[in-house]
Amino acid sequence: MAASESLKAYKSKRNFAITSEPAEGGEGNDNARSFVIQKHWASHLHYDFRLELDGRMKSWAIPKGPSLDPHDKRMAVHVEDHPISYNQFEGVIPPKQYGAGKVIIWDKGVWEPLVDPQKGYQDGHLKFVLHGHKLQGKWALIRMKGKGEKKEPWLLIKEKDPLARPSAEYSIVDALPDSVATLKPTKLASPVSKQKRSSSAKTNAKLDGAIKAALPATLKPQLATLVDTPPADPSAVADWMYEIKFDGYRLLTRISGKKINVFTRNGHDWSHKLPSLISALRDLNLKPGWFDGEIVVLDDQGHPNFQALQGAFDQNRTDSIIYYLFDLPYYDGQDLRAVPLIERRKLLGGLLDKDTATVIRFSEAVEGSAQDLLNSACRLGLEGLIGKRKISPYVSRRANDWIKLKCTQRQEFVIGGYTDAQGSRAGFGSLLLGIYDDQGQLQYGGNVGTGFDHKTLAEIKQKLVAISRAQSPFAQKTGIDRKAHWVKPELIAEVSFGEWTKTGRIRHPVFHGLRTDKKASSVTKEKTTVVPSSITLPANLKITHPERVIDAASHATKLQLVEFYSRVAPLMMEHLKARPVSLVRAPDGVTGELFFQKHLDSPHITGIKALDPKLDPGHAPLLEMQKPEGLLYAAQMNVIEFHTWNALKTNIDKPDRMTFDLDPGENVAWPMMQESAYLVHEFLKQLGLVSFLKTSGGKGLHIVVPLKRLLDWDTVKGFSQAIVQHLAKTLPQRFSAKSGPRNRVGKIFIDYLRNGFGATTVAAWSARARPGLGVSVPIEWAELASISSSAHWTIKNIESRLSIGNQPWQSYATSAQSLTSAIKTLGFKPTRS
Repeated sequence: MAASESLKAYKSKRNFAITSEPAEGGEGNDNARSFVIQKHWASHLHYDFRLELDGRMKSWAIPKGPSLDPHDKRMAVHVEDHPISYNQFEGVIPPKQYGAGKVIIWDKGVWEPLVDPQKGYQDGHLKFVLHGHKLQGKWALIRMKGKGEKKEPWLLIKEKDPLARPSAEYSIVDALPDSVATLKPTKLASPVSKQKRSSSAKTNAKLDGAIKAALPATLKPQLATLVDTPPADPSAVADWMYEIKFDGYRLLTRISGKKINVFTRNGHDWSHKLPSLISALRDLNLKPGWFDGEIVVLDDQGHPNFQALQGAFDQNRTDSIIYYLFDLPYYDGQDLRAVPLIERRKLLGGLLDKDTATVIRFSEAVEGSAQDLLNSACRLGLEGLIGKRKISPYVSRRANDWIKLKCTQRQEFVIGGYTDAQGSRAGFGSLLLGIYDDQGQLQYGGNVGTGFDHKTLAEIKQKLVAISRAQSPFAQKTGIDRKAHWVKPELIAEVSFGEWTKTGRIRHPVFHGLRTDKKASSVTKEKTTVVPSSITLPANLKITHPERVIDAASHATKLQLVEFYSRVAPLMMEHLKARPVSLVRAPDGVTGELFFQKHLDSPHITGIKALDPKLDPGHAPLLEMQKPEGLLYAAQMNVIEFHTWNALKTNIDKPDRMTFDLDPGENVAWPMMQESAYLVHEFLKQLGLVSFLKTSGGKGLHIVVPLKRLLDWDTVKGFSQAIVQHLAKTLPQRFSAKSGPRNRVGKIFIDYLRNGFGATTVAAWSARARPGLGVSVPIEWAELASISSSAHWTIKNIESRLSIGNQPWQSYATSAQSLTSAIKTLGFKPTRS
């Protein structure tokens, strides 16, 4: 289609005698295609994203603007093409004209397609690199495979690269709100020909998994996950290696020719603070690359001392700092992140001097069993161990392939105030400590008064006085408010302690130093990930016909089902606790007749108890899973599935969650399910609702919205129906609000009926009585794009998921929310009974 032909829709909507928008014009450049993002205050503020292609600007309206977080799938509504000259438009569209309101050029630059641009656009899968003033790096526009919608729904997604940043830490639309119209045009950083791009993955690969690549300007480090015990599976012990956990600052080094820079974990350039370290790195004559490690100051026994490290920076005496390197994500023109860790370390070790007297040292692995090594580290007064899976890749996020085992609990706290010194002590008495919760409020966590010397007391007191404030920064009273002096929550203290109390306070704290390598707003409670152990089969549990095959598709036996529930029981109980539960029995296997049991009748099942009959008047008592062993006894009684209510037994009349079951009709492919789940998620976010995702283990997906127990069943069910009806009306080719099979051929029925009194949904970690024995598993929203089906996990492969467990839903318990604002936004009017 000619450019002039494609602009008919654009021109038909505008009166160019009134609006100053350009009617046409502008020259294209296939060697440096332009892009522009215009911030547009129309009836609602949104961002117009435009890419030059085939002589016009392909355009999308993005309600919330772009995000640097790959987890955020920003809705992008495809709109009419615009002329290339529109790239220069900044001004006010007059009232009563299409799009009336203020427009500024929020970002501009050039874009570089990573696939054939025409084909990518036609296929609805366009990947590209942006070279703008605000947006850079890899991005993707993905069409949602609509079927005749007036305006095609797409998603704008930031690809995972070193320029990605979590939305919790940084919002680019809030941080950089202004126009860039007067800035000089940007240029392609390093144009890449199609021929080079297609062959780069295999060129000069020295290691398995290495990819030829330019050295990125920035790199986010991989972070370790806190665990309470080492991996216990004997078959997996040999897969792990261990290093000493250094008591210092994480530091990444970028070497590019003669230029050497060092960065903190949050990307702050500390090169000017560490001249001796820079000099030592230069003396190694290393080729271009990114190096990962930790800087420390050692005490007389050769142990890292955090206070000494802090003192070295405070006194500008950084010559004593030692740099332990432990990973090599990039080197000599190659991206090594996909290379197994053990091979990356082998290359790194060969580059460094083995002389322990040098400033730059290799972090050697320590030999022995993990528990013995941890015990030794603790006896020596070290902080703990870092465990790493030998074959793991390098990823710029927190991952379970790197774990940390601590001798004592230790983490950062925000300083919110202090008390006066008593007796002969100078400076202050103690520091009042806090951590931020999921709602961004600073919660008081106790105070620390030990671990200071006279010099530290004086230096910290001076810093505290400089940031004093009149009111407490904590969300609640501390119990010692009358004795406290308040400060702005800007300083971060590193504190070790014995344990957390039930009231959220720390016991036996010891101060170790101030941290300056991260933002105070990012300090939250560090949570321990527990890899659950199987529960032991009770001695009196007799499994009848253990060899009987209950699913011909997977050849799974009854015994294997019981063993499956023994493995998932510790995880599953979190989802069953205090909820009425219903059972699905399959005496003749998954292809036989199924029986649904909601009330307690015969036979009795050990570990499952009867609830108060008043909870469901007129019926036999409801059931509750009292003990995890009940899952095993139920499986022996041919139970395969466990379903739960949307309410707790303690307040059965007020649901504590709202569930949406995305149920595909005939001819609905899995990619459409994934895209549709993202659409529902995005709509719920626009209503201000936090939601969690799990596979159903069958064909569908479950989206769960945790609620405060404020409304009755009819109101919650009615509101969930209103949400579904709105989605079905907005995207009728994709969604159906009617359950009949004829109503959803090629569509997805969003089942809101799960929200009625007595309705149930299969519980997380339950197997499904279907061929293959799929399992319902909690997942993160970001994971959805990478799983193959709703039955991605089965009872046969569930082991690979147990180490992650309920972590994707770790904030569920603190996310209960009111529906008041969402009801108002949607315009829903509850029926008064």
